[in-house]
Amino acid sequence: MTVTKPGEAKLPYLFQPSKWGRFELKNRVKYGACCVSNYNTRDGFITPRELARTRVIAETGCGIITNQGAYPDPHGEGKAYFRQVAIFDDKFLPQFEMIARMIKDNGGMAIQQILHAGRYGGIDLGYCIQPSIVPQTLPHFRPPREITKEQIRQTIKEHAEAAARAVKAGFDGTEVTSFMGYLLATFNSKFTNQRTDEYGGSIENRGRFMRELIDAIKQATPDNPLVVRLNGTELMDRWGGNSEDECFELMQQAADCGVDMISVTVGWQEAPESSIGRDIPPGHWNRLAARVKQMLPDMPIAFGVRLPDANMANDCIKNGEFDYWEVCRPLLADPQMLHKVAEDRQDEVKRCVGSLNCLSRLFRDLPYTCTINPALGHEVEPEYAITPAAVKKKIMVVGAGPAGMEFAVTARQRGHDVTVFDKAERVGGALAGYAANDLANRADLLSVISYYETMAGRLGIELRLGTAVDPRLMREMLHTYDVAVIATGTALHRVALPPVEGDRKILDALDVALGKEKVTGTVVVLGGGKVGLTVAESLATQGHAVTIIESQKRLAGDVMPSFKWRHTSWVEELKIASITGARTLKVAADGVHVIDGKGEKRVVAADTVIAASPRISSRGLMHDFEWMVDEVHMCGDAALPRGLGPSIHDGYRLGCRI
Repeated sequence: MTVTKPGEAKLPYLFQPSKWGRFELKNRVKYGACCVSNYNTRDGFITPRELARTRVIAETGCGIITNQGAYPDPHGEGKAYFRQVAIFDDKFLPQFEMIARMIKDNGGMAIQQILHAGRYGGIDLGYCIQPSIVPQTLPHFRPPREITKEQIRQTIKEHAEAAARAVKAGFDGTEVTSFMGYLLATFNSKFTNQRTDEYGGSIENRGRFMRELIDAIKQATPDNPLVVRLNGTELMDRWGGNSEDECFELMQQAADCGVDMISVTVGWQEAPESSIGRDIPPGHWNRLAARVKQMLPDMPIAFGVRLPDANMANDCIKNGEFDYWEVCRPLLADPQMLHKVAEDRQDEVKRCVGSLNCLSRLFRDLPYTCTINPALGHEVEPEYAITPAAVKKKIMVVGAGPAGMEFAVTARQRGHDVTVFDKAERVGGALAGYAANDLANRADLLSVISYYETMAGRLGIELRLGTAVDPRLMREMLHTYDVAVIATGTALHRVALPPVEGDRKILDALDVALGKEKVTGTVVVLGGGKVGLTVAESLATQGHAVTIIESQKRLAGDVMPSFKWRHTSWVEELKIASITGARTLKVAADGVHVIDGKGEKRVVAADTVIAASPRISSRGLMHDFEWMVDEVHMCGDAALPRGLGPSIHDGYRLGCRI
C-alpha cells in the first residue's frame, strides 16, 4: 500500500499520477532539458561526468525526464554548444541507452530532446543556417547562410532518424525545441524567415517546416509521443518578430498535425528584455500557459518558465492553467527539491536564485555550474560528496555569511560539531544588506539566508550571533576547538580611498546597505561594480540623485555576463549618472573631485559619498589564530573578494574536505 507523504497531501495536484497516452506517470512534474551541460566531448560523445550528473537527475523524482538536447546532423550545423552531445549516428547510442535506463529505473518516463540550433549553431563551422540571410544582432554568433529546399528535406530526415535512434536507445519519446531562436523558431518567426517560397511569407507557410518535421518524426516513431517546445511569446518586437497571437496560431498548427504535448517557452537569446532572470517575478509568464490550455483543452501542456515554486505550480494545475510543471534550474540548484516538497520540508529547499550563472558559463563555452549547488558538474568526483568524517572534530566558524554557513552545513552533515560566530545579530553577512537593496527579486536572495537559518536549526549547528571574535576571546576558548574557519568577508580598503577634506566622510556601502548609515541629498558612489550598482540603484528608487564614479571604462565589470545588460538598463531607467575611466582626486566641501576618462577635471556635487570599492579580504584573524588552533582555514571573500557563487562553492568544498 502506497503511503501518502505529508507534502503530497498538501499539494495533491502536483503529485497526482496521470496517464499520457499509453504511459502511466507518477506525478505531474516534467524535468526540462535545460539547455546543455557542456560536460561532453568536442565530437559529441557522452562522458562519465555527464553520466554521473544524469544519475542525479534520474533520481529527482520527476514523472517525465527530458535528456539534454542532442544535435542531429553530421555536419554540425545544428551544434550550438562547445561540448554538445550528438545523435546523428548509432555509434553514440551506448551512453544514451545508459541514460534511458537510469531514468526508467527511477520510475520516470524518458524523453530525448533533439536540438538543432539553426541561427545559433555551427559553433565549429564559422557559419550557421537559417531560412533567410538575416544578420546576427549578437556578434558572437556566426554569419548566416540560407538553407536550401534540399537541405530542408535532409534536415527533416535527420530529425526523424535521430528520433528513431533515441527510441532504439530506450527512450519513450522525443522532443524538438524552438526555444531561444533555434532552427524551428527561425522558420516560425517572421524576423528570420523572409523567404518567398512555400516555406515563407504567411504564417501558414512559415509553419510548414514545423508541420513537416512533426509528421516525419511521428512516422518514424508512430508508437512514441512527441513534445514540441514553442514560444508563447518571442519578445522580439524590436526586430520584427512574431506577435503573441502568431505564436499561438503556430501552437494550433502543431496541435492540428498531431503533436502529443506542447511545452510553452518564452523569449529568444536576442530578445532585448528578460525572460528567465531573477528580475522577472515568479509566475509572471503563467498567463501564456493558461491561454494555451484554454485554446487547446485536450492538449497536454507543460510549463515552468520563471516558476520555481511548487505551491504555485500545484495551484496552476488545480486551476487548469497547465498540466505538467516543467522544471529545470530549480532542480539544478537542489536535485532533492521534489523529495523535500513531498516530505513537507520546503524550507530546506535550496532555491534557484535566477542568477543565470548556468547560462553565463555556456556563453563562454564552459561547462555549466550553479551559484547555489556547488556539486553540480562534479558528481563524478568523490571529493565533492558529503561523506562521514574520518575523525569527528569541534569546529568554530567565524562569519555567518554564505561561505561560513555553507561550510557549517556541509561539515555538520559529515558529523562534525560546528559553532558559528558572527558580530551581527542574524545570519547572512553582507548578503543580507545587498539582498535588501536588490531591485530584482529580493525574495530569491533572501531565501539563501533563510535556508541557512533553517538548516542550522535542523542540524543542531550552534549560532553565537552578536559575538565579535578577536584574539582575546580566542584565548578564553583555547583548546576548545580543533579547527577554526575564517569566513569574515571583506572590508573597505580605506587606505586606498581618496583623501577627505574638512568634516566630510566616506561611508561604507555595506553599512549603507545594512541601514547602519543615513543617506541624505545627492549621492556619489565610488565604484561601479555589482556592490556599487546595487546600492546606487536602491538609493535612486528612494528619490536620491546618484552619480557613480568608476575607474574602469565600463560599469558592471564584476557582474555575470547574463546580467550586465540588466544593470545597464536600470542605470538608464533610473537616470543614474556615471563617470567611467575616472580617477577620484579628493572629497572636499564642494563635492568629489575627479579626472574623467577624457582627462578633464570635474567636481561632482555630493551631500553623501559612499565607497563600494576597493574592498579587501578581512583575513587578520588568520594570523591571530595561527598559534591558537590546530587547524586554521579561510574561505569565501575572506580568501579573495569575489561574490555569492564562489563563496558558497568555497564553503562547500572546504566542508567536504575537513
